[in-house]
Order: sequence, then structure tokens, then C-alpha cells
Amino acid sequence: MNLTKNLSGLLPSDFRREIDGRQTDLYILRNSRGIEVSITSYGAKIVSIMVPDRDRHPVDVVLGHPSIGEYLSSEEPYFGAVCGRYANRIARGRFELEGEVYDRLPINNGPNSLHGGLKGFNAVVWAVEQTDDRTLCLSYTSADGEEGYPGELQTRVTYTLDEDNALRIDYRATTSRPTVLNLTNHSYFNLSGEGDPSILDHRLWIDADSYLPTDSTAIPYGPSEAVAGTPMDFSEEHMVGERIGEDFEQLHFGRGYDHTYILNKPLGQMALAARVWSPKTGIVLEVETDQPGVQLYTGNWMTGNFTAKHGHRYPMRAALCLETQHFPDSPNHPDYPSTELRPGEEFHSRTVFRFGVK
Repeated sequence: MNLTKNLSGLLPSDFRREIDGRQTDLYILRNSRGIEVSITSYGAKIVSIMVPDRDRHPVDVVLGHPSIGEYLSSEEPYFGAVCGRYANRIARGRFELEGEVYDRLPINNGPNSLHGGLKGFNAVVWAVEQTDDRTLCLSYTSADGEEGYPGELQTRVTYTLDEDNALRIDYRATTSRPTVLNLTNHSYFNLSGEGDPSILDHRLWIDADSYLPTDSTAIPYGPSEAVAGTPMDFSEEHMVGERIGEDFEQLHFGRGYDHTYILNKPLGQMALAARVWSPKTGIVLEVETDQPGVQLYTGNWMTGNFTAKHGHRYPMRAALCLETQHFPDSPNHPDYPSTELRPGEEFHSRTVFRFGVK
């Protein structure tokens, strides 16, 4: 539903452009309780989520840009995006599947391939279907060999906003050849409002007793480790910035948190994974998923160099991400839950962002 007036102040006309022969636009979802979500067909990106705070004032809780042109040139290309084919990293841009080596994945993050390569799902225009103001369906067909991945992959992402203030994301995909797949949404949250300079005062809980330590290039190097007794422990609620500066190797590697937490639930089962809230606004975000892990990223590489929505700047740690997904580099770790998808199978996953106030 392309409205000229909305809570976010974004102009749909600023999101209309032809890219690669396809037209982009801005689409609005809203419910009767004051939640409004803006999504662009470029990268299937969530551009804005307006949520009432404890005083019923609408607050935009995700970072982003006010126009499609700024998304095209952004130094943060994953704001709100669907990342794929493989979200997170694959070491050295190579993996083996059914005896065949695929070693031409683009290297775009140190020595590794990140979020699907140079032109992942975050940088393509998705086809859109919207029949009402609660549901938006986006689809994209990735050609066999695109960014080095085998198989023609047909992907469909559906955003649904309900009256319980939950934004549901359903991912579906099929392939023409055996391939690997890992999809996530990469929204950058600041529950004090985009433009607030820090999420270090946010209070966070993650239902995970273990996490995946990584090497200095953010690739997991072995088995999981317990969070107990370390600054990685959010199994009880802690302030995000409470221990982020401790002398701990994993925090040095990522300049903060940038790690996969292994959720305390059976594989494939839908469950509450994380809860975070802002003392300033009282806004609470609960994340539910059927995925085995959630990547906590605390915006450690943000610079504040550019102006974004409403002239705001986003400095280091002005947001956090809770990316529900499979584990990084899973195709190279047979002991990790499989990310393989074969012809005749349908990948289906669900994540829910549920908002409230404290």
C-alpha cells in the first residue's frame, strides 16, 4: 500500500527507481495498535518500524536511509536486508557439496565470503505482491551459478504484521540443483530510536548456554564453548555495554559482540530466542525463531560518517542486530546443522519480531 503519509515521514516517491530493469518502491504495513512497518523491494529491506513507546509516542526502532539512492551507495549495505544465498560467512569463499568443490564465491570480507557475495540478496530488486495492509510477499529467482552458488534458487519472503504487534517473516525456497542456503533479516535495532547514539544501555537476554568462538576473521574454528563465566553470557539479562570492553579475546576479534549463540531448543522448533529492551523508551523486542542460532552484532564497525533518516548519524554501537540463522561456515563443518537444500525439497523458516513496552 503506497501511501503518501505515514508515521515514519518517509516519502514513497524517494524509493522509486529502476534498477537492473526492475522498478523499486516503498510498501507500508500497519495494524490498529500503532505499529507501522516500511519495506522496500530493493533487497527486501525493512526501512522503518514505528513502535509506540511507554508514553504512546511513535518511535522508529530500526536504522536505515530516507531514499533508495542512499541505500545504493551506503557503507552499511545490509540495513534491514534479507541476506542470502548464504547469510554470514563462508571461509575462503569455498565449500564442497556431493563431491564437487565450489571455490568461486566472491571474497568480500577479509579472506571470506560474506552475506552471499558482492551482489547478494540484499542488492537485488525483488518482485512484490501486496493484497492488504498486513502482508507483503517478495520473491526473487537466483540464477544457477549466481555469486558462485549452484542451482537456480526460487526464494519467497513474506512479511506479516498482526494485531499482537508481531512482525512475522516467513522464508521459503526451492532449488534446481543441490545447494547451500542460509537466510536472515539484518535489521539494525535501536529501541531508543534510530538516531540515538548507543545501544550499550539496552538490556539483553539470549536463551543460549553456548556460543561459537571464532578466529580473527570471524570464522568458527571448532566446537562451541560455554558462555558461563565469560562476558559472552546473556543467559541472564545484562546491559549490552556492561562487559563489552573487557579484556577477552573474542571481544577483541570482533571489536565487540559479533558471534553466533546456539539456542537452547531442539533443531527446527519455534521458540523465544532473545529479548532486548530500552530503559529510555520502555520498548521491548522479543525474537522468536525456528533457526538453531542467533548472531548478536553490536554495530562495531559503524562509523557515523554519513547522515541517514532525519539527518541522523549512526556511530559505532548505535545499533544491535539479532540475526536468526544457521551457523557461519556450516558447509565446511559437517558437525554443524546442515544448510544443504536439494531438488524436491522446500526450505521453510520463520522468525518473529514481537514488540511491547515495559
